[in-house]
Amino acid sequence: MLMPARILYVDDEDDIREIAQMSLELEPEFEVRSCSSGMQALADAAEWQPDLILLDVMMPDMDGPETLKRLAESGPTASMPVVFITARTQTHEVERYLAMGAVGVIAKPFDPLALAGEVKNLLALSRR
Repeated sequence: MLMPARILYVDDEDDIREIAQMSLELEPEFEVRSCSSGMQALADAAEWQPDLILLDVMMPDMDGPETLKRLAESGPTASMPVVFITARTQTHEVERYLAMGAVGVIAKPFDPLALAGEVKNLLALSRR
């Protein structure tokens, strides 16, 4: 039996975080945790070692791009794949996120029924 993939979902909006966590937990191959800030994400990622981090772009205090930068600068989290979740999905914005080192971008609002499948595909991509 394979170990479930660890997914860390980071979003400052409680209701969106709850929906995402419930959607992802429907996938038996996922073990899901969530947190509400970039600072918390840095601590949780270092401690829990997720296989993939889903990261909201727009957050107070430390936004997604800054959180990604700090994850990349820290030894224990440097190689963790990050997927941005954002309403800003114009081509140039997506290209910018990928250039920052994200392995993918999921558009907000996401389809709760399709989220686990999208994450599964991005996880497979990140493992190549």
